[in-house]
Amino acid sequence: MDAFYAAVETLENPSLKGKPLAVGSMSMICTASYEARKYGVRAAMPGFIARKLCPDLIFVPTNFEKYTYYSELTRNVFSKYDPDFIATSLDEAYLNITDICSQRGIGCEEVAVELRNTIFQETRLTCSVGVAPNRMLAKVCSDINKPNGQFILPNDYNAVMTFISSLPIRKVGGIGKVTEQILRDVLGINTCADILHKGAVLYALFHQCSTDFFLSVGLGLGGTDTPQQKMRKSISNEKTFSATNDESIIFQKLADIAETLSKDMQKECLLGRTLTLKLKTASFEVRTRATSLQKFVNSKEDILIYASKLLRAELPISARLMGLRMSHFHDDKHSPLDPMQKTLTSFLTIGNVAPIADKSTGFDTSDIQLMYNTKSDISVDDESTFLSDVSSFSYESCDFLETNQLSVPDYVAVSYGNGAESLNECPKTQNKFESAEKISDVSNLFDRKRVAASSSQILEPYWVDDYICSACGIEVPASFTEERREHLDYHLADMLQKEECRSLLQSFPHKESARKKRKSSGNQGKYIPIDSFFVKEDKSL
Repeated sequence: MDAFYAAVETLENPSLKGKPLAVGSMSMICTASYEARKYGVRAAMPGFIARKLCPDLIFVPTNFEKYTYYSELTRNVFSKYDPDFIATSLDEAYLNITDICSQRGIGCEEVAVELRNTIFQETRLTCSVGVAPNRMLAKVCSDINKPNGQFILPNDYNAVMTFISSLPIRKVGGIGKVTEQILRDVLGINTCADILHKGAVLYALFHQCSTDFFLSVGLGLGGTDTPQQKMRKSISNEKTFSATNDESIIFQKLADIAETLSKDMQKECLLGRTLTLKLKTASFEVRTRATSLQKFVNSKEDILIYASKLLRAELPISARLMGLRMSHFHDDKHSPLDPMQKTLTSFLTIGNVAPIADKSTGFDTSDIQLMYNTKSDISVDDESTFLSDVSSFSYESCDFLETNQLSVPDYVAVSYGNGAESLNECPKTQNKFESAEKISDVSNLFDRKRVAASSSQILEPYWVDDYICSACGIEVPASFTEERREHLDYHLADMLQKEECRSLLQSFPHKESARKKRKSSGNQGKYIPIDSFFVKEDKSL
């Protein structure tokens, strides 16, 4: 689109037509009309500099609601020619017209004319079109006959190489003012054809990524396929304002940025854990400070708490720009789990113990299975019977986990091998005695492993250069004493837990159950005789 923001403002206010116009403010300009560009006014230029270049320049504040509305009108037109068009901004898009040309039997030049006319009819705005074999060349072609023009580069090798041979490197997207100065003044590269002649020098001086890009430009190569949508790595928001050292104003700006960032994250269902504060001082010094949060957050309150801590460490400061960035997103966008909080199941599960969950009651039978060695002690033949018995007991009448003690419900039915033995038919004293025997073994085992873990040498994490964590690379300033201590405690706890689990996997005792021995005996029947529950009198007395 031609000077899109300025064109929309002129369309809404015809009195601005033909006058030098800039959309923005004295701080920064978003777009300048073609009348203002004759004076050297351009986008991304401070407004006070533009006013010196053009004293009659008219400033119009931005209104993105209007720009978005007209952008949607243009995109509706684009979708008729390519449903998978690539929109790079509100006023620019890439369309693949190969299929539409084949279906309608027309050339690319006719499609370009028709596209421009349709957009003008729908929006009363003009645009410029470039047609080429790939996106890189099409972008260059669209700038040749601006405004309200078009340029066609045939899909032919000789035509492309001829076009590239005289093309200045500054015309290519991705080569800015600094790169142009290096290539031109140091290496003598002025056109894209010169890049191929100095390819060996570029390969020796630049990174492979940069070298590949330069050689692609020299050969006239560019993308033609639809780019794959990548997962967002971070989300940020920042504001520029007049330089101030008033702390109340600075904290108010921080609260506004935190609110905007929170809304953007909630809109995309994102939860982040790494928060970065960006500050630009009155002397244009840029500072960035990051911290790792205790949990994944996206609310304004949580963001503001940690951002305020980062800001207080930098006071006093005279700032003119402030921004917040959230990264390290949770894989599950809808999971509110605290990354530092360990669940009971993950803490107790050993080896390949697979928990059996009863969907009706929500009870996890892995807690019962963990009291024994499931492979050697208990084999569940009838899972449905087992689950029904488990789901039928009352939580109020069971003695569950207490301090330094593990207990098993007195009436959980478990089947062994081909026969079933119901524990609620046995005397509670016998059940508790056998449970206590098992619990004693487990308790002794945990005591031994706890001593072994405490005596083992664990390489503790430390702070590299007094602010970089040696374990994960998170940067935490030295002034954040509490956060640094909690961060190291988290790593130590995680290392101790892994060491504990590793020891348990290596030396968990596999003792044969007394019940299993009794069941395997040939004289033992399928059920316990009822006589065994009564004390027999000695008839000789």
